[in-house]
Amino acid sequence: MLPVGCGCPALLRLRRLRRRPEIAACPVLRGLGQETFETARSLCCDFSQRDARNGEGERKEAQKKVPGAEALPSLPPSVRGVRTRCLSSLESLRLPTPREESPPREHEDSSGDQGQSDPALPALARSKSEVGELHPSSSWSSSREEEPFRAGELILAELGKRETQFKKLFRLSNAGHLNSSWGTVPFSDIVGKFPGQRLRSSSGKHLMLKRPSLEDYVLLMKRGPAITYPKDMTMMLMMMNIHPGDTVLEAGSGSGGMSLFLSKAVGSQGRIISFEIRKDHHELAKKNYKHWRDSWKMSHIEEWPDNVDFICKDISRATEDIKSLTFDAVALDMLNPQVALPVLYPNLKQGSICAVYLANITQVIELLDGIRVCELALSCEKISEVIVRDWLVCLAKPKNGILAQKVEPKINADLQLHSQNKTRIEGEMFQEDDHEESYSDFPYGSFPYIARPIHWQTGHTAFLVKLRKFKPHLN
Repeated sequence: MLPVGCGCPALLRLRRLRRRPEIAACPVLRGLGQETFETARSLCCDFSQRDARNGEGERKEAQKKVPGAEALPSLPPSVRGVRTRCLSSLESLRLPTPREESPPREHEDSSGDQGQSDPALPALARSKSEVGELHPSSSWSSSREEEPFRAGELILAELGKRETQFKKLFRLSNAGHLNSSWGTVPFSDIVGKFPGQRLRSSSGKHLMLKRPSLEDYVLLMKRGPAITYPKDMTMMLMMMNIHPGDTVLEAGSGSGGMSLFLSKAVGSQGRIISFEIRKDHHELAKKNYKHWRDSWKMSHIEEWPDNVDFICKDISRATEDIKSLTFDAVALDMLNPQVALPVLYPNLKQGSICAVYLANITQVIELLDGIRVCELALSCEKISEVIVRDWLVCLAKPKNGILAQKVEPKINADLQLHSQNKTRIEGEMFQEDDHEESYSDFPYGSFPYIARPIHWQTGHTAFLVKLRKFKPHLN
């Protein structure tokens, strides 16, 4: 027979209904005698015990699948005369987590007793620590801690003054000064500081010091030819659909900006073959690439991959150099890319992408006409131009340096009284209680803001052409 506190929710609600005098006179409930309740009670106990046995079997199967896991403590058996209840299979598998506190459960029986504790709770409490040991919470504690500045790494000094910003990239050393039009800062004051700190220069300006991102480095590093802007390089990476481990051909090393982005995209398992026809550009690209890798090594646990092979040679004469290679993608940044396409076309995988970076639209026309004349199976899928507009959002400040406050509009007293009377009359007509919060309760803004595009914008940089190699139809 089921213990005193056991029963399904429907049976308990039915028993409570019978206690109420206004419902007890109902002939339908009056016909439900003690035998009906006893039968329903026995059915509930039967199903609960069967669920408990099923839950025990599921726990044993789970322990078999996890070798070495400690067995969870089983619930104590029911004791006659003590308030216990049978756990279903879902309740038995769902054990409280180490940080979870289950509120006390109130039981009601026919005599209305309350306050007795369930003996199954101590067993569940003992299993909290064991569940925590079996399922340890995964944390990202392995992430590196921020390291202080050390001599030899690249540092970015930044001064923000509304939309005009001063940025300077320099290499930190033990002796020397950071010289700028905003004053000087000794290097000895920078060594040992952490990124994000502000230092005061000799002229009283506060400079923000931080480690440069790849975008900052490409924009501020020493240049030879015009660089591939990060906004365009991001679009080219999406066009080429590069994955870690790919082999990519680059024609036109330039200052090394595109080589750095490609190196990061393919990872340590990938490879970049970069050709440059001019000797001075070739040396500058290698130098910028090395400087970034050296600085990265000092402030990061993992080294930047050394996966770029810089070759000083004309790509149109490099047939023998790339004869044994197969490329997953090709990036061209050169004046006449239509000259290089017949050379690299056989080594490009079918269905892969060749992304071309061109400054003028006339170069795009010459490229497509060269593909037509050479009869190359390359389809032009997209010609794009990336436009980025930067905005200025800041507090409005007049020339005298004092923040201008907003002028709150004055409300006509007669108009306000008329609006209040009208609202009161409409409320009485509809007989409704309006509990919504009025918008007039919110305070008016204290200061005005400027929100507009900045005056100095980066306009047109290049046209990006996406070419895909396809299999031509046989006649």
